[in-house]
This record gives sequence, structure tokens and C-alpha cells, in this order.
Amino acid sequence: MDRKVPIFATLGCRLNAYESEAMREMVDAAGLSDAVIVNTCAVTAEAVRKSQKEIRRLRRDNPTAKLIVTGCAAQTEPERFANMAEVDLVLGNTEKMAPDTWKRAADFIGETERVQVDDIMSVTETAGHLIDGFGRHRAYVQVQNGCDHRCTFCIIPFGRGNSRSVPAGVVVDQIKRLVDRGFNEVVLTGVDLTSWGADLPATPKLGDLVRRILKLVPDLSRLRISSIDSIEVDPALMEAIATEPRLMPHLHLSLQSGDDMILKRMKRRHLRDDAIAFCTEAKSLRPEMTFGADIIAGFPTETDAMFENSLKLVADCDLTWLHVFPYSIRPGTPAARMPQVDGRIIKDRAARLRAAGSVAAQKHLCAQIGKTLKILVETPDVGRTEQFAEVRFAEPRPEGTLTVEHIQGVDHDALVA
Repeated sequence: MDRKVPIFATLGCRLNAYESEAMREMVDAAGLSDAVIVNTCAVTAEAVRKSQKEIRRLRRDNPTAKLIVTGCAAQTEPERFANMAEVDLVLGNTEKMAPDTWKRAADFIGETERVQVDDIMSVTETAGHLIDGFGRHRAYVQVQNGCDHRCTFCIIPFGRGNSRSVPAGVVVDQIKRLVDRGFNEVVLTGVDLTSWGADLPATPKLGDLVRRILKLVPDLSRLRISSIDSIEVDPALMEAIATEPRLMPHLHLSLQSGDDMILKRMKRRHLRDDAIAFCTEAKSLRPEMTFGADIIAGFPTETDAMFENSLKLVADCDLTWLHVFPYSIRPGTPAARMPQVDGRIIKDRAARLRAAGSVAAQKHLCAQIGKTLKILVETPDVGRTEQFAEVRFAEPRPEGTLTVEHIQGVDHDALVA
């Protein structure tokens, strides 16, 4: 009888997607079959509810499979999932990345302890999970996990633990392997990326890692950085922004708000002027730089005037790609105990932010018409510019390749080559 290939369902962030691929390799090596693995997200209460809804759906569709739940929601609320009749096994974020966990699951599921979730705060190392990338166009490399900060809206440190870094040598070796396999673009990813190196000998900075990668892997065409905390950016990273053309001119910033009082109540480490100063400096060093940003609409106590400061940040920081999050209560966080904003007001503010983001994105796209740009082909019909704009091709291109194209126009939210 043929082995039934395990099914993976991944919710939440890019790091979860990366870890699902690492788990896929471990599950395959362990020989686990007829199983469903749900990698959950805990960023909001709604994310947890979505995880539970997905579990119930997958159980209906796979009545005989072993159903295993892991990820941040499983780490922070293991009993919630253990109490679901659909679930056979609950694994924490540390346990899911250990090959022995999957070997035991393959042999003894149903006989082992149903909940295997250790204290995430006791974890002091992050292994470099040497997967061969996923997809055929862009590879993601986890260089950091966890977070030492305690923003009042965020539960993630309790799902991921304290910050810990993958040593630079391990990162470089993995990227060399990925380039040898034909990847043209690598993205560095983590929970709090700009804290990379603080727990390593000599406390190197993220900029040191970036420069080391670009020096030691000369055949890497494109290096991209995922979400960063701009207040923690170090001088070496700013130098790399200014001098390294292989470092992509696109940064996604964890800004969250444009109002100083709200930023303080969030326990963020920057103020409005800090964000504007960073974006101004980065643009002066690399004029083609574009910024994405996370912004929360309707954080507790946010007044109309405070929200207007966030709205104005789109222009003041020259933001192009907005990720707007309507605030929702996350039980267990300090913000959940603060005076809440009416849900209808939150929805309206989120819509206004998204509209401002759409205008900014259109402005950027229209400015690309007539230019010749280097594009990474993601699928035969779609690619991305260095500034992360989506491009649609008139004719198919080989997936994973770099192509130089003349931009002829804009079609809704994408460029046309």
C-alpha cells in the first residue's frame, strides 16, 4: 500500500512557512504517513480562531489521519487545542523543529503524551534548519528567532521565546548551498531580525551579517531583508544600503503607529520623528529605496487626532507598501486591559489607511512606466522588481530566472512588462 503523504496547513507569518518546509523534511525522514500537521498563528485572537476553524475542516476532510497541531498558538495555548476532539497531538515551537519528535510521532502517536510543549523561555539557541529553500524562485533563510521586547499588543514572545541567533558561519554555508542549487534571491528572516547577533560572541550586528554574506557568497544575485525595527538598524547596515547593489532597495518596517503617545503605550522603542529620520536617511543613501510598513489601526485609546498622525506617516515616511492591521484584542496582553476603540471606528480607520496605501502604491507603479528593470521571475507569468513591485509578463518566462524588462504600463496593482 502506498504511503499517504502528510498534509501541511500553515497559518501566519513567513517564518512559519519556512518552518513548515523544515518540518516537511523531518516528517518525510521519519516516515510519518496519513497525517495532517497544522502550523498555527497566535498574532491575534482572530488568528487563533482561524487555526481552530482550519483544524475542524481538515479533520472533516481527513477523518482517519493523525492530526498534529503546532506553532505559536499551540505554544501559548496548548490546552485549547488539546481539548479539541479533532486533535491527536500538540507540539510546541521547540519540539516541532526536533527530528526526534517526528520519529516518536511516527511510531508512537496515540501512546505518547498528548501535549508536548516545553517552556519556550528556557530555549537559548536557534538551530540553522538547513532546508534547500522552498518554491523555485526565492529562498528564505531563518537567521533569528524569538524577541526580547514586550510590546503591549503582542503575544509572540511567549510563542517564540527570547531572541536567539543563528551563527553567521551557518547562515553563509546555507546560502552558498542555495546559490549552488540555482536560487537567485535569498531573504533573511526572523521574528526580530535587527536583534540578530546580540546573543553571539562579540555581539555582531545585522549589518555585519549582511556584509559578510555579500562578501563570501559573490554569486548571490539578490539579498533581501524581511521586516525590521528601524530604531535598531546599525551603521554597518546603513553602509550596506548605500554601497551594496545586491542588497535590494526595499525595507519592510515595523512602525505600528505614527503617534508618539500611542507608540509609548505600545512600548515601542521609537518615536514618530525617529521613523521619519530613518526613512529620510535611507532614501538619501539609496534614492530608489521603497518602504513597506506595518501599521495598526484603532489601538486602545487612539483618538481621531492620533490616528491622523498615523495617516500622515504614509507621506512623511514615503511609504509604498502598507500592511494594515485593524486592532483586535489579544487576551494575555497589556493592551487588552486598556480602554478599547469602538469596532466600527477601527474598521473605518483601517479602510482609510488602506486607501492611502493604495494611492501610494499606484504612485510608485506609475513612476516605473518607461523604465527598464531587473525582475525575478516567480511564476511564468509574474515577477518582482528589486523594489518588490509585482510585474506581469505578456509572454511566459522561465521560473526562478532574472530578466531585464521594459515596463509598458500598470494594470491595477501590478506593472506590465
